[in-house]
Amino acid sequence: MIKRINNSTVQNMKRYIILFTLLISVLSINAQEERKFIRKGNKMYNDSSYLDAEIDYRKALEKNKNSFDAQYNLGDALYKQEKYDKAAEQFEILAGTSKDKKNKELAKVYHNLGNSYFAQKQYEKSIEAYKNSLKINPDDNDTRYNLIAAMKMLQQQKNKDKNKDKNKDKNKDQNKDKKKQDQQKNKQDQNKDKQKQDQQKQNQQDQQKQQQKKQQQQQQQEQKMSQQDAQRLLNAIQQDENELQKKLRKAKATKKSKSGKNW
Repeated sequence: MIKRINNSTVQNMKRYIILFTLLISVLSINAQEERKFIRKGNKMYNDSSYLDAEIDYRKALEKNKNSFDAQYNLGDALYKQEKYDKAAEQFEILAGTSKDKKNKELAKVYHNLGNSYFAQKQYEKSIEAYKNSLKINPDDNDTRYNLIAAMKMLQQQKNKDKNKDKNKDKNKDQNKDKKKQDQQKNKQDQNKDKQKQDQQKQNQQDQQKQQQKKQQQQQQQEQKMSQQDAQRLLNAIQQDENELQKKLRKAKATKKSKSGKNW
């Protein structure tokens, strides 16, 4: 028995067909727009207008974020503008999202990634990227040459860092010796200052002793002079007393003589 299709089912099928057709149309338009911006970007790139090329490649990615050509060319445009860190980031993303790990286009991605790291003097990362490129395309002499150059630069960098560390240690030892010498000098200066202070203190004490001795001598001299003055005063008083007694005796004798009887 043949089943009949009702009108509702027919209407749904028509809607799906229309939506599918619109989707295909949109995808087709986006693909055309993507290719248009990529071609325009390539023209700007060839004219050395790398910033304009970057803008067009980004517009292409707005139409198709998974566009390999747009992502790859964007990385190149960033590299040409010496935006090496952003270029490396772009190539890292592209390498991580690539499904075909044996594709020679991926080898180019790793090659450019290595160049981006090399330009930043990140030689270890550039060596790793070049090796990944050669694993996919071992016949690429340019990548092999860049790998050798990166290895030499890494060795020079290590030697430079080693010498830098050695000089740093040498300077550290020199600074340590200088610090030790400065400490010794400071200690000597402190000792000299202490000796100077002690000498000044001793001189002050000697001056005080001399002053005290002088004062004592002056006091003794003043005391001696006072005793002599007192003795002279005492002698003068005694002499005056003797004179007075002498006068009194004389006066008494004279009185007796005047008051006697006549015989």
